Parts: sequence; C-alpha cells; structure tokens
Amino acid sequence: MAQALVRFLVQQWTERDGVQQRLIAGCLGIFGHGNVAGLGEALLTAGDDLRYYQGRNEQAMVHTAAGYARMSDRLSTLACTTSVGPGATNLVTGAALATINRLPVLLLPGDVFATRVANPVLQELEDQRSYDTSVNDALRPVSRYWDRVNRPEQLPAALLAAMRVLADPVETGAVTLALPQDVQVEAYEWPDELFGKRVWHVPRALPEPAALSRAAAAVRVARRPLIVAGGGVIYSRATDALRTFAEATGIPVAETQAGKGSLPFDHPQAVGAVGATGTPGANSLAGQADLVIGVGTRYTDFTTASRTLFADPGVRFVNLNVATFDAGKLAGTALVADALEGLVALATELDGWSVAHEYRDQAAHLARAWDDTVSAAYGLGHEPLPAQSEVIGAVNDIAGPRDVVVCAAGSMPGDLHKLWRTRDPKGYHVEYGYSCMGYEIPGGIGVKMAAPDREVFVMVGDGSYLMMPTELVSAVAEGIKLVVVLVDNAGYASIGSLSESVGSGGFGTRYRYRDPATGRLDGGLLPVDLATNAESLGTDVLRATTVAELREALAAAVASARTTVVHVRTDPSVPAPGSEAWWDVPVAEVSSIPATRAARASYDEARKRRRDHW
Repeated sequence: MAQALVRFLVQQWTERDGVQQRLIAGCLGIFGHGNVAGLGEALLTAGDDLRYYQGRNEQAMVHTAAGYARMSDRLSTLACTTSVGPGATNLVTGAALATINRLPVLLLPGDVFATRVANPVLQELEDQRSYDTSVNDALRPVSRYWDRVNRPEQLPAALLAAMRVLADPVETGAVTLALPQDVQVEAYEWPDELFGKRVWHVPRALPEPAALSRAAAAVRVARRPLIVAGGGVIYSRATDALRTFAEATGIPVAETQAGKGSLPFDHPQAVGAVGATGTPGANSLAGQADLVIGVGTRYTDFTTASRTLFADPGVRFVNLNVATFDAGKLAGTALVADALEGLVALATELDGWSVAHEYRDQAAHLARAWDDTVSAAYGLGHEPLPAQSEVIGAVNDIAGPRDVVVCAAGSMPGDLHKLWRTRDPKGYHVEYGYSCMGYEIPGGIGVKMAAPDREVFVMVGDGSYLMMPTELVSAVAEGIKLVVVLVDNAGYASIGSLSESVGSGGFGTRYRYRDPATGRLDGGLLPVDLATNAESLGTDVLRATTVAELREALAAAVASARTTVVHVRTDPSVPAPGSEAWWDVPVAEVSSIPATRAARASYDEARKRRRDHW
C-alpha cells in the first residue's frame, strides 16, 4: 500500500494558465516503527521520483512544506511522513499554521494496527470509548481533509479526495491521511489507471455579471475609495492586473501582511501597510475611506485594527475573493472570483472612471512622507546597540530586487510590515496568520527549495530562534543556503512591549536568572550564546556589534555558498515608528496594579471606536 501511495503521488500535477508542475514535489520525513517499514521502504525504492528529505523536527517539516507551498503560489507542495505517537502529534502546530494560512501540505503519519492484533502497541492512546481512536485524531480539527486508510482498497478514494482539497484554492490547507502501520505493508492489486499521470486543473473563477455590476456601481459613486490587497492577489498572480487597475482608476493600494508586495513599494498608488502594523498614511486613508475594496483578504483583526480602522460613518465594502466565506465579510458587496479575473473584469466595467486628482495627490503625499520616515528609521545611528529598524534597513539595502525576506513572530513582523521596501511580489514572506514562533528557519528552507535562484534572508529573534534552531542542521545537510539574521535582544521583545502596554511590566518576557532575594525572574541576564549554538549546528557564523559590522557581515554571507548566521544584538527599547492604529488585547478590569488600571481606562476608551459594519 505504501508503495502504491508513493507511485500515485509521483504522477500528480497541477495546471493553471497552461503551465503544469508537480503537485507533490518531495517528501520530508522522520522514521519510526510506525512508518519505517512501509513508507520508508517505499521512499527508498522511489529514489528521485519522489525525493526524500530528512527532517529534524516534525513540526518544522510542515513549516518547510508550507513555505514551499506559499512560494509556489499553492500550486506545488511537499508531503511529510512521521511515525505514530509523538511524531504524529508534533504535526499539529504545523497543520494549524498551514490551514489557517490556506497553504496545501500533505501529512502522512503512521497509525496503530488496523487489525488490533497486539493492542496496545507502543505509543498507542487507549481510549475506552472507541478502539478506532488514535493520537492522529488530534489532527482532525486542524486539517481541511482527514482520513484513516484502514484497508488497502480504501486507498484510491482517500488519495483522490486528498488531491482534490490540496489543489482547490478555496478549500486548501493541511490534508492528513493516517496510515495504520500494518496496512502500509499489505499487498493489493489496484487498477493501472490509478498510477497514470493525473492533472488537477486549478480554475480561475469568473465573476457573476450581476455581482460585477453591483461592485462597479459601488465604486463609481465613491469619492475616497481604498484597495486593501491581501494574499489572494499574490497567489493568483494578479499583481500586474492590480497595477493596471490602480493606475487607471487612481485608487490607492494598501497591503496586508500576506499581500505585501502586491505593488512595488515606490509605485505611485502604493501607500504601504495597513492596520495595526500599518503606516500612518495608509491608516489615515482607511479611516476616511467611503469604500474599501478588499482583494483576496481575510480581514483579520490586524488588518481592520480590531474593527476600528474603517471609521467613515457611511463606509461600504466590495470584497473580491475566490472564497464566498471571505467575500461576504463586513456585510460587503461580494464579488466571488479569482483575483486576476475579477480585477480585469472590474477594470473593464470602470473604463474611463477615476478618482479626483486631489485624492491621488493626497495618497502620493502620504506615501512620500512615510518613505522619508523609513529612511530615518534605517539610519537612526542609535548607540551603543543598534535599533531593530537599523538591522532591517541594513538587510533591505543588501537584498536584491528578487531576494526574499522570511519572518514569522515577535516584534519583527510588525516592523517589517511597515518598514520593508518590497520590490517583487514574492520578495516578502512573513507568516502572520498563525504567527508561529520557530517557523522562520524551516519556512526559509521551503522558500529556498521552491526558489533556489533567489537569496533568502531569514530574520529571526532570539525567542523564536530558540524554538526551532534544529533545522539549521537540515539546511546544512541539504546544502540549502540561507542568510539567517539572528537578532538578539535577550527576551521576548514583542510580548514584553505588549505586557508593558497592558500594565504587566514585562512580566515573564525577559531571559534572566531568578533573583534569590525576591523569587522573581528579574535577576541578571542569562549567559546564553546563540551564535556559538548556531556554530555547533554546522553553520558559518558572523558576529556584528554595530550597523557597519552588520553590513560587512551581510555582504560576506551573501557571497558565501553556505548557510550563514549573522548574529547581532539590538536595543529592544527603541521602537519602530508607530502605526497610529489599535489592536484589541483585553486588560484586567479589576487590578491592584496602578499601571494595569490606567491601561484598562485606555482600553475602555479605545474600544468605543469599534465598528460592526453591519
């Protein structure tokens, strides 16, 4: 059965716009008793037909597959196989990340014996309510499709259903096929047709004419419209269509985290990041917009500033999205379609229509002002330790137009959203749907595997680095070259700042000894040497203490053929320029701490601005 599964995966392809590519480009795996004799043997005999990549952490394998899928615009991905037990449950976080971000990944965990001849086997969860339950059932709620193949003859139906979901731009996410270890090694005669080449055509859904007319009518009467470009713009490769539409209509374009790069940062209609981690200019336009055109966005709380951002009393929404679920959000006019097809159709409907010149000029002025702010943040000259914005500036300056920055968690994603000058639609890869600490290095590996001709800069804070440094070993083993910028600020800077803002004083967010006199974790700094740790995992390491040294180290890292970690300490007390937007983090309503009481008063005042947009 395992041999049949591998043989089937080799023959699966996607096609969009006449271009075909492998749906499953390889398989990451860590072997144990639950998969070594089945899938292990099958992958060994498959050779390069389905290349095997050795993982070091099961969660990280899924992150690598997600990074690969995102870089491939969800048209190609990787499979991940684990043993039953802790290997399988380690997949759960990665599966949640993939499903939340709507990225296709195929999970193939081993499972307990379908025949139940030796219950309980090693690592079996005994559930007195049902012998049909195993730890793999924990993957059900975080998978878009989940199945257990209890008999070999069930394999074709399970595989076809799994591929359908992986190739569907609306339904995609983590797909789990739990494979009992005894069934994996059973022989069965399947029809030859199962192993023929199969092409999964990824359609471009066209807008329904009446919905298109309603959307165009809403735009025509708008005086201050704003486009919010989400990840759907990039996945559908609609960036050229967006640029044409924005230039013709003069409507400014703001970008979500997933949509950053929809326009080059210096395009006349580009006003930068929007929302809680956005720019003051984009958020000012959002606050006065009488129409918001969301293209391929989920409208997360960061994008809407917890529903306080779109403040015009009469604001309306037009939502162009391939998913009906997202198109109907905020009581918007739904335009269900592929982003590229929808933008082209909407541009045709609005031929000759444009916003007033004064509005174009206002947006351009705000964008120029923010670009000046970015330049100042890049060149603060802060001493003795550089500010994080200066580190971002140094990396941005050395990165080529097609190079990729990868990040996921901590304070850096917010700073990157505001400050990174993106020049290419695939040049910005920040996982912010799940904001998963530890994603950066394995995600960067997936990006590099999908785009080996691009330089990949992984930017990771010390807290996130400590979650998943193991995949540096995988990068070294496979000769996958990354430039890892390890920003060390001795703690969880993002949550530390948030803790201060809600009156908790940074409690539990710094890397310090426990003070024996107070019993609190506020003693001296821990003597953790992350650079030496990275060196011990097989990478080259360069240490920088100033911005000038950082720039020299980055240049050397780019010139090298090996994965290089550039370690730099920063001063976490220097914030990046603010967004002038709010994020809803509830504060204790009753507290003995004066700072918390003050924070609660500010919270109560801020949430008065929330809108339901019925």
